[in-house]
Formats: sequence, structure tokens, C-alpha cells
Amino acid sequence: MSNTAAQQKAMLKFSEWRADWNKFAFEVLGAHLDPEQKKIIESVQFNPRTSVMSGTSRGKDFVSAVAAMCFMYLTPKWKNGQLIHNTKVALTAPTGRQVENIMQPEISRLYNNALSKGIQLPGRLVGNDIRTDWDEWFLTGFKADDNVTEAWTGFHAVNTMFVVTEATGISEATFNAIEGNLQGNSRMLIVFNPNVSTGYAANSQKKGRWEKFSLNSLNAMNVVEKKMIIPGQVDYLWIKDKLNEWCTIISANDVITEEDDFEFEGVWYRPNDLCRAKILGKFPKVSEDALIPQQWVELANKRWIEYQKQANKDYKKKNNLMLGSDIAGMGRDNTVDCFRFGNYVEKFAIKHSAGKANHMEEAGKIANVLRSDAKATASIDTIGEGAGVYSRLVELGFEERVISCKYSSKPEFGGYELKDSTEQYSFLNMRAYLFWQVREWLDPKNRHDAMLPPSETFMEEATEIKYFFQSNGKIQIEKKEDIKKRLKRSTDEFDALANTFHPFEPPVNPGALEGILW
Repeated sequence: MSNTAAQQKAMLKFSEWRADWNKFAFEVLGAHLDPEQKKIIESVQFNPRTSVMSGTSRGKDFVSAVAAMCFMYLTPKWKNGQLIHNTKVALTAPTGRQVENIMQPEISRLYNNALSKGIQLPGRLVGNDIRTDWDEWFLTGFKADDNVTEAWTGFHAVNTMFVVTEATGISEATFNAIEGNLQGNSRMLIVFNPNVSTGYAANSQKKGRWEKFSLNSLNAMNVVEKKMIIPGQVDYLWIKDKLNEWCTIISANDVITEEDDFEFEGVWYRPNDLCRAKILGKFPKVSEDALIPQQWVELANKRWIEYQKQANKDYKKKNNLMLGSDIAGMGRDNTVDCFRFGNYVEKFAIKHSAGKANHMEEAGKIANVLRSDAKATASIDTIGEGAGVYSRLVELGFEERVISCKYSSKPEFGGYELKDSTEQYSFLNMRAYLFWQVREWLDPKNRHDAMLPPSETFMEEATEIKYFFQSNGKIQIEKKEDIKKRLKRSTDEFDALANTFHPFEPPVNPGALEGILW
């Protein structure tokens, strides 16, 4: 074969690898990835942000190293022998030991795998780095120092990738510093064991801009095949031992989805928090003060998706529309309208106000909904910005079909105190009552079969809200300002949904009583 033919063949093969990173991982790096790990590589290839939570010894650091090596060698570009699109890859972890003893050995193994196949990858292994003949093309590993965030400043390139392992141990300040470098063709891959459900890493599993994955140890090759295929990976005997230690065996009739119950080898198990984090690759069970568990929202999302596939969608025919509106003002970003028909939320209609209040436009929009649907009702937050919208709708003649929803008012209706569905709990104010109504509606135990359109924004809001009991036993929702500090915004979508649960007595149509009372 001539040199030209060999070069053309090599260029063709390289084009194939650039188009399919998993092909490069297997053919060059000698990486034998399972289907879940391959999806992570594919995500890093095409998406700027990828978040992976994992069970113990599930290969999260290995797949991270594979992703880093793919980015290192498949993104640079040359022209006439000159590097025109440079690439920089940074690997980091909370401690130097994790970088030197966990991350870098995986990189070295992959580099040497290629060498054993007769493929000399550009660059040299130097300490925690791969250094090439180009100063602007390298891979480096170092400890993330919370006190020296300047280390991230200026880490720019045409192609930039940051790999963060044990990400729950990295501070918000460090992540903010890394975020400042995510420009151009950039990637951020964070991997962690879900031991805690708060912080930047945990929140990445809720935010829409992240591609999210969970590596379940039950799906590891060694466990599935019941023999050692991949050295160092979790094995079958360890899993069997920990299932006996960390789980309770239950009958199929006792399975509860929100408890993360699962089946393994024909036996049903209920996990404790250790099993959730160490085996299932899931967060510990929701803390006692969290209003809405993430699992409840996910179940409602799944039901909504399945409902869309049905040919006969009768919820809108059988149930009247309750429109919940959370009105934006000068200091807020979004006006949100929630369209709920019984247990089916059709949509969240969101308008970005850009800090400009347009109450008459919103009033006109709601009025059009009420005109087009004679049985529809609107519930509007009238503490603040919504007051003007409510007043205008009353002027337009919709007084009997609009509700003035005041969160600070007493939780009463028709002269009676409002309580929860069990009649056991009382509430500090209407806000606490309405938020609790959403909780009860989503709780699978209550069998409402709630259906919610998937929304990362709603997921973040719902799972961030906390509640507590006052000394007099009444339920109180934490202050809006405290939620906003953590969330960095208001709970607009959740508030709009909560407004739809305000008690309401439909006006009596005299014609409906004809033949009954006279």
C-alpha cells in the first residue's frame, strides 16, 4: 500500500472515530463499556454538560477517563501541520489522592492499551498529565482547591473539557470558577456517588441543561454474568451480601414505587438509604422536611407522557379547567399559567416578562380563556402583582369565575377551617394549605394518578421546598426568601399549580334546578 493510500485509509478511520466516540473507545483505547456507559460517552460527545451518579465500583471513574481521552484526541484540528483548534482537558477531584491514585491510573491504562495495539497516541505520560509537542494541547489532573479558584482562570481553548469526580465534595465556588470557562466547544462531566441530595452535583440531576445518568450496580457486567469479567468492578457476591444487609425482603403485593422497591433474581427488596446510594445509584430517601419527593414528580411525568399516547383523551371533557396564575412584576422574570383539568395538568404557559409588568395583557389573556370555556375558573395570586389582573377581570364581568388567592390569609373556606385529607393537620396560612394540597395530589398512596408535563424547572422548585410543624402543631412552609436563596429564583411554576387547588364553589345555574325545585 502506498503512503498516500495508507494516509487516506488512516484519515477515513479517524473520521469514523470522530463520528462515533464509542468506536474509538473500543478500537483504540481497548475500553469494553456496557450499554449504560456507552450512553454516557455518547452524551459527552454531543452535549456540553453531563451528570452521572453511580453505585459503588460501577465504573464511573473509568468511563470518565474514557470520555476525557476521546475528547483529548478527537477534538483537535490541524491545517498544514499546524494546530489550529487546540484542546485542553482538566481532571479534578476533592483530594490529591483521588487524582493520583484513581483518575490518573485510568488515563494511563487507556493510553497503554492503545500502545499494546500498536497505536502510539500523541503525547507523553508525565506525572498527572499527558503532554504533547504543542503547549496548547494537553490533559492535566490536579486537586480542586477551594481556596485557590484562580487556578481555573484563563483555562481557555477552542476545545475545553472539565472532568470532576467525587463531585459532591467540590465547593460551589469551584464549580462557579469552572463554569466561567465553559465557552466554545466545551464539555463538563461530573460523576459522584449520591450520598447527599443537596449541593451543585445533586442539583445537576434536576436541572434541564444537564444530560443525566444513573449507574445501577445491579446492571454491572460482573453482577449480570455472576462472574469476574471486569477486575475491580462490583461483583455478584458483594451485591448478594449487601442486599441481605441493606434491604428488607417484601412480597410483590407490598411493592411501593416511591420506596424504590426493586426485583432481583425473582425476589422483591425494599432498600434502605445505604442501598439506594451504594447500589441503586440513587439519592437517599427524601429528607423528612422536604415537601415533595422527586420520585412523585417523576411518576406524574411518566403518567403524563403515557396519556399523550392515548387516542382517547377524555380528561378535558370530563373535568372543568382550573387555571392557576402566578403574575410577574417588575422584579420577576416569569408569568406562569397552569392549566389543570382534574388530575391532568395540560401545560404550564410561561411568559418571560423581562422585568416589565403588563397586567392588562395578562388580564386579557385570562379573559379570553374564560370566554372560550364557560366552565373554566381562574385562581390568581392577588398578593402584589396579581391584584390588578384580578380587579380587571372582575370589571369584565368574571367575578363569579375568578378567585382571589391570598397566601397570607387564614386557611378557611365557607366559614370552616381547611385541613388535610385526613382531617388531622391544620395549616398556618393559605399558602401552607395549597402547597400541602399539591403534596397530597402527587402522593402515590392517595391514588390520584396525577399527570404533570415534564418540566425541569418545576422539578427543581417542587423538590426544593421544605415544611415544618409549629409548636401548636400547624404546618408551615418555609419562607419564600429562604427557598429563593437556594434556588436563585422564585417558585413560579409550583405556585401556579398550587393556586389551582384553592377551594371554589361554582356559581349555581338556575336553569340546572328547573324540574327539581320548581
